[in-house]
Amino acid sequence: MDVSLCWRPPAWTVGEKRMRTAPTLRRLLSALTLLHVMVQVNSQKRGALRDLKCTTNNLQVWDCAWKAPLGAGHGTVNEVCIDDRLHSCYPLEKGNVKIPALPPGDHEVIVNYLHGFNGSSAKFILNEQNVSLIPNTPEILTLSADFSTSTLYLTWDDRSCAFAHHSKVTWEIKVLRTPRMELINLVTFNTTLNGRDTVHYWRWTSDLPLQCATHYVGIRCYLDHLHFAGPKEWSAWSPLMNISWAPESEAKAFPQDKVVLVGSNITFCCVSQTKVLSGQIGKTFYPLIHLYGQNVAIHIQNISVSENSGTNVVFMIEDNVCGTVVFAGYPPDVPQKLNCETHDLKDIICNWNPGRPTGLVGPRNTNYTLLDSFSGKSVTFKRFETLTNESYQLLFQMPPHQEIYNLTLTARNPLGQSESAILVNITERVCPHTPTSLKVKDINSTVVTLSWHLPGNFARINLVCQIEIWKPNSKQELQNITIKGVENSSYLVVVDKLNPYTTYTFRIRCSTEPFWKWSKWSSGKRHLTTEAIPSKGPDTWREWSSDGRNLIIYWKPLPISEANGKILSYNVSCSSHEEVQSMSEILDPQHRAELQLVKDDYIISVVAKNSAGPSPPSRIASMEIPNDDLTVEQAVGLGKKIRLSWPPDPNVTCDYVIKWCNSSRSEPCLMDWKKVPSNSTEAVIESDQFRPGVRYNFFLYGCRSQGYQLLRSIIGYIEELAPIVAPNFTVEDTSADSILVRWEDIPVEELRGFLRGYLFYFQKGERDTPKMRSLETGHSDIKVKNITDTSQKTLRIADLQGKTSYRLVLRAYTDGGLGPEKSMFVVTKENSVGLIIAILIPVAVAVIVGVVTSTLCYRKREWIKETFYPDIPNPENCKALQFQKSVCEGSNALKTLEMNPCTPNDVEVLETRSIIPKIEDTEIISPVAERPEEISEAEPENHVVVSYCPPIIEEEIANPAADDAGGTSQVVYIDVQSMCQPQARPEDEQDIDPIVGAGYKPQMRLPINSAVEETAAENDADSTAGYRPQANVNTWNLVSPDSPRSTDSNSEIVSFGSPCSVNSRQFLIPPKDDDSPKSNGGAWSFTNFFQNKPND
Repeated sequence: MDVSLCWRPPAWTVGEKRMRTAPTLRRLLSALTLLHVMVQVNSQKRGALRDLKCTTNNLQVWDCAWKAPLGAGHGTVNEVCIDDRLHSCYPLEKGNVKIPALPPGDHEVIVNYLHGFNGSSAKFILNEQNVSLIPNTPEILTLSADFSTSTLYLTWDDRSCAFAHHSKVTWEIKVLRTPRMELINLVTFNTTLNGRDTVHYWRWTSDLPLQCATHYVGIRCYLDHLHFAGPKEWSAWSPLMNISWAPESEAKAFPQDKVVLVGSNITFCCVSQTKVLSGQIGKTFYPLIHLYGQNVAIHIQNISVSENSGTNVVFMIEDNVCGTVVFAGYPPDVPQKLNCETHDLKDIICNWNPGRPTGLVGPRNTNYTLLDSFSGKSVTFKRFETLTNESYQLLFQMPPHQEIYNLTLTARNPLGQSESAILVNITERVCPHTPTSLKVKDINSTVVTLSWHLPGNFARINLVCQIEIWKPNSKQELQNITIKGVENSSYLVVVDKLNPYTTYTFRIRCSTEPFWKWSKWSSGKRHLTTEAIPSKGPDTWREWSSDGRNLIIYWKPLPISEANGKILSYNVSCSSHEEVQSMSEILDPQHRAELQLVKDDYIISVVAKNSAGPSPPSRIASMEIPNDDLTVEQAVGLGKKIRLSWPPDPNVTCDYVIKWCNSSRSEPCLMDWKKVPSNSTEAVIESDQFRPGVRYNFFLYGCRSQGYQLLRSIIGYIEELAPIVAPNFTVEDTSADSILVRWEDIPVEELRGFLRGYLFYFQKGERDTPKMRSLETGHSDIKVKNITDTSQKTLRIADLQGKTSYRLVLRAYTDGGLGPEKSMFVVTKENSVGLIIAILIPVAVAVIVGVVTSTLCYRKREWIKETFYPDIPNPENCKALQFQKSVCEGSNALKTLEMNPCTPNDVEVLETRSIIPKIEDTEIISPVAERPEEISEAEPENHVVVSYCPPIIEEEIANPAADDAGGTSQVVYIDVQSMCQPQARPEDEQDIDPIVGAGYKPQMRLPINSAVEETAAENDADSTAGYRPQANVNTWNLVSPDSPRSTDSNSEIVSFGSPCSVNSRQFLIPPKDDDSPKSNGGAWSFTNFFQNKPND
């Protein structure tokens, strides 16, 4: 607060300063001035106001208070003066003063101390901005509680009459809870002062049941005056008031039977004198919250919807148990699809869908109230059972003469309420009741009357009724009629254009104008109209008998729509230009008559009769005009229909007749017929008797002036199927390379379609083969022939193999598919020409090869001789082994033919053919021990004694071609030495066998025949001088003893090795003469066979 304080100095002080003008007094003046200032300050401190504050609580009176100045004693009298127009002064003894509210602006306030303070005063400036607006402390009138809902109710008075102006007030209410007096809720409440004392109400629901703890409530306010410029402050808190629960001796849980919203949080407590052990809801345990004493609580968050019986809350105590039930559900949905209408203009029926189930049943279920705001009438709908997805209905009785209604449907349950409204003109929402008591009465055969009863008072509106007329084998017919509404609820209409002798079923339903809804259909009423004469004559046809003497008349029964009653009989008559022949009646149901006619030019007439009278006659000519130009055609239908077409014929005057029958039936062929107008060029034949796979004959007749003529003959199928049998076929002829097959036709009833061809399969196969390949596999060894010429009945299969088994399969096919197969096995005949050719060709080839070979051998005989039998030089012409006699006689060391004992190191026994003497005993005899006698004894027994000891000398000769490859070749030299006695002296030669005594000895001697021996002996005798071969040169074999060529030789006289001297280790060259042995093992090249070699 801005307060200005002033002090007036004494007059003598001022005069003294003026008198002191001398310089010597300047110092004294300064001291006095300082003293004056100090006195003045001290005076102000002693007389100043302390803690000055001005407030107001009603904007009419300002209350200013302060503390007394320092030095003021007890009993100091103050005087407050306000410098205003009245210059009012207020003597006070206390440190505060109440003054009327001052107008806006600054005001000077002077406080004078009249006694005990030396007559001093204080002054300050007071403005509205220095005054605080602090309302009086509010006072609580009542504080009550609803323990069932844990709700506190608070009332207080705003004391509005104390304020002269309308002001806004904000109330602040606080709620505290024991035991720690914690603040659990602080809310504000806004009101407006209206100049009259007003009691305000406030309620608050605690999350903790009020029974569980003591709750305290306090209140304060804040006054917001728009025209007050000073500061505004809250009032002081009112004294606290509390609500408490007197505990009982037994433990008890709260709240009891609480209804809560699904998903909300709720707290349950147990007030007990003993310790509580646990708390649970349903089967779930929750931690205990200790309140005070033994009281505990549990807190559940996001509670789920309860079952119909609620959810149990249980607290376990040491010696007891306490609990309660909670019901969690939803508030009611806004009623959906609210619709109100009337059936009889007497009661309004409203229907609606309740929407989402609330989960609450019994007394907590939703209640519905329907209110009409115009009439003020209301009705209540209440359901105690649970209904899900069900339409609710409520009946509201209409007041007289009221047509417009404003209806509001309100839904309520413990968790809330909702509503839906509708404005209707009830005369436009009429859905009549179902008509009843429907009756039918005949007027004539085509007109009836309908009467029915319709409950309701419809005198003010018109009715629109719909009649459903239905007769068998036809579509229903609907007729709409408009009638004036009546009060007696009985109605009558006429229905015409009906068919005679026809059973009808009538139904009716009604609505109003304007249209809203149809009523339900009434129950059907069946009624048979009366009979009338037939509208036309029967459909007739005629057929001549097979012998041509009798005419058979056929007619079809009249349909119900044309018979107009029950046909009792038929009259058949025939007439010509000369006479009229009549027949008696033929009773129904016979539809055939046979006439004997002397000629074929008659008109046949057929008349049908019922109880109402005869029909018009049906006439048909008996004459049939021949047609020589007639062909048979084919046709295929679809489903149970077949379409036939023909070119227009101007000669047809009356109509066409199509007759058809099953082709498998015997004569006469008649199944049915159909007549079409003369201007038609096609017709669709449909019959329930048609069957797939059955052949039918169709005949088209044209009606001319004289009679009927057959125009076309057609065979056809409604639907083609595959044949059910295979054609029978036989093999008529077989040859080595072909088979002739013949087959038969398939019967028509088994063909089941038009034959399109045959498939003939053939493949190699034996009858005993366990499983033949399927014909549809497409293997390359299966040959197929497609025979599309259906008139062909034979097939020759060519290009077959002789003496081979074939499997033949024949299948027929139509457009409906392939029929089954029939197979047989056939073996072709043996091919004799081929056998002869197979024999002659190898023989001819052999002859040709022999002739060519002989020719070549003859031309190449010299080359063959040179290659296979080369000339061997005569050893007589060789000088290599001739020695000078003097040299031999001069030295005993030079004994050329001296043989040394040797030990054989290898013996080879050769087997020869049976014609060669068998070598049974093989002896290795030392030359010293050998005796000629033993040899001679062994010869007659065909024993061969091999007596030689060829020491083997092995040398490795480098092979140039093989050296590069890192290998060597081995050459074996065999010493060819005589196994006999040392050579005899010349003088002894005559006593020795010429053969044995010759200069050369054979390595092996084999027995030979006598002729050979004599010849050899003569030859040896002639050549004893000089060199001699080891044996007969004709028996030389130039191959090695172990060569296969030596063992395979057929010669009886064989000498192994080659001629050589006793001391020689080399082969001797035989003399070149006619008796020289021919080589049979020399190497040769096949190319030399074709080269010419000049003769030597």
